[in-house]
Amino acid sequence: MDHHVSALAEHLRTYALRTDGPFYLASGLVSDWYLDGRQTTFDGSGARLVAMAVRSVLVSDVTAVGGLTMGADPIAIATAMFGDPPLRAFSVRKSAKSHGTGGRIVGPVTKTDRIAVVEDTTTTGGSIAEAIAVLRSVGMTIVQAVTVVDRSEGRAASELEPLGLTLTTLLTPGDLGVV
Repeated sequence: MDHHVSALAEHLRTYALRTDGPFYLASGLVSDWYLDGRQTTFDGSGARLVAMAVRSVLVSDVTAVGGLTMGADPIAIATAMFGDPPLRAFSVRKSAKSHGTGGRIVGPVTKTDRIAVVEDTTTTGGSIAEAIAVLRSVGMTIVQAVTVVDRSEGRAASELEPLGLTLTTLLTPGDLGVV
């Protein structure tokens, strides 16, 4: 395991992992454990670890990183800031806004970018697939999908396969000491 990913796993185990469930997940599933990724992604040290771990797996031609708000937001911003070259970060809103510029995509991403869609924890792959659909609907090019923790047991990879993408996973529940 890459040293950046291993340091990230330690931070997540220490600050973000909860095992006092049951927890009701956004996917509708119930689990004995929960990863509150924001305890790491919103922490300065944790954000740097996330950024370095994501950077360690990004394909070389990625120019922008983002995903469905709000789980992807701190990952995208940290990844864009830390490392070289700097990248552009963006967010995909859950629904279009009627004010301002409207739409669902926020940030300096353009159709010329090569995009990595990111997520903190993947249970079914639905959030990543939704972000990809929104981005593709306006002509964006997605070259990679990355999740910090994949708890989907292969479901997310199956969801992305018909979309022509492979899910890059940094960590699994086993890496965090839970199953």
